[in-house]
Amino acid sequence: MLIGMSQERLGELLGLTFQQVQKYEKGVNRIGAGRLYDVARILGVPIDYFYENVHRQSQRGFSESEMPPVMEFVSSGEGLQLTLAFMRIKDPRIRKRVVDLVKSLSEDKIDDKDIDD
Repeated sequence: MLIGMSQERLGELLGLTFQQVQKYEKGVNRIGAGRLYDVARILGVPIDYFYENVHRQSQRGFSESEMPPVMEFVSSGEGLQLTLAFMRIKDPRIRKRVVDLVKSLSEDKIDDKDIDD
């Protein structure tokens, strides 16, 4: 989604159905090293892109099968849309106001110190 490529298009480039790509993405099916290499090449990212923060996550208590809440949010459709829209806001004052608005709408108030953890 970040680069504007559909699962269907990625599947075509890999010689797979989009359903198989969905299964890889959701972790229903394991992906082999060779296939992962092909995905990285097609998406134009280094292979270690798929392993970012693995060491740091395990130190924070997340198991391999559990995604940290922030990554889970950013991986969701709404999270991705919100993130992409927020990144297009160039004025730092407006960005701060958006953050303040979201914090005010949340049920649990978020302290800035919680973000640094």
